[in-house]
Amino acid sequence: MDVFSGYYKKSVDERIKLLKEFAGLTSDEVSVLEKTGSLSPDIADRMIENVVGSVHLPLGICTNFKINGKEYAVPMAVEEPSIIAAASNAAKLSLPEGFTADADEPIMMGQVQITNVKNPETALSVLRKHKKEILDYSKEFAKGMEKYGGGVKDFEARILETIRGKMIICEFYIDVRDAMGANTINTVLEKTAPFIKEIIGGTTRLRILTNLAVKRKAVAKAVWKKDKIGEEAIEGILDGYAFADADIYRCATHNKGIMNGIDAVALATGNDWRAVEAGAHAYAAMNGYSPLTKYSLNKNGDLEGLIELPLSVGTVGGAINTLPTAKIALKILKVKTARELSMVMACAGLANSFAALKALSTEGIQKGHMRLHARNIAVIAGAKKPEEIDFVSKKLAEESNYSVDFAKKILKEMKK
Repeated sequence: MDVFSGYYKKSVDERIKLLKEFAGLTSDEVSVLEKTGSLSPDIADRMIENVVGSVHLPLGICTNFKINGKEYAVPMAVEEPSIIAAASNAAKLSLPEGFTADADEPIMMGQVQITNVKNPETALSVLRKHKKEILDYSKEFAKGMEKYGGGVKDFEARILETIRGKMIICEFYIDVRDAMGANTINTVLEKTAPFIKEIIGGTTRLRILTNLAVKRKAVAKAVWKKDKIGEEAIEGILDGYAFADADIYRCATHNKGIMNGIDAVALATGNDWRAVEAGAHAYAAMNGYSPLTKYSLNKNGDLEGLIELPLSVGTVGGAINTLPTAKIALKILKVKTARELSMVMACAGLANSFAALKALSTEGIQKGHMRLHARNIAVIAGAKKPEEIDFVSKKLAEESNYSVDFAKKILKEMKK
């Protein structure tokens, strides 16, 4: 993406100006980005309880992303240096082909727990006979989704053996379209639970969606050519992947590296990153905890990366409609649907995974990370002016000494 060439070298004002032209942002939207805090106390006070202020994270742009032939500028909200730079570089190395991605229809599952059923086996049989009636009843509470092609799509029930005895678990599959869908799902469950109780008796307990959205997965692929990244890097990445595949301790950090990118996009777009995290790690653990990305050699000897995970995200509803920066981030992304957003997020996760493995298996993670982290250390040491921060961070990198004490010494000498 030539329009973002050298983006990291530009000033904040220059980046915003370029972004305004690329995404067609209005002057009012630009002013939101330029403010230290775009979330007013009045709005914040209506979002959560006991508001005293708001916490801010830097919002940056990942460049070089080409997905299914379309170019994207990917907003990320994150406090950790190197995540955006690493993902941008990984995406650049995948060009000119870039990423290919796909996603399931946005089907979410909600569960109703029923305890104290006298004969669970008989109750299960009765529920299955009344499936159509239960579906018809539940659909009344998702009419809003039906207007957009969504709504309740299916119903199943099963017996679950627990430490408290046998329980009936009723599961509803609901197409939530471009919403994350939690409120709609939970409403359907709570309204339908009494009707189910009338049919089989028992006690209705939990009525809640699951974040393990196995019917709402996103998949992405990319190929990194050996003549661009080198055979040694490919061998290192394959060895690193094999390590994660065989060892749960390494695998946990491997998957964390993937979520660096996915969570940052979720935060930037106002999505529930805790739900995304829960779904991703539960999916990784379904058959023994395993990596969410896979790497292999293709027939040409190039490196092929693949990611697959559930992503229940939305482009409408909830905080997305409330947070000013979230709306602007979605405008920058130019995504039309929640499915498209999930594909972009999957690609961001794959890019960060590739970048982390490449760095870990070659030069080590600290070299690039600490070079970028040097600016934070300079601020901790007391540097306030931009020229002070730049000078101190440069000296830290030159000496490969990233201690706060050394930064203070450099700053003290500079001020003399």
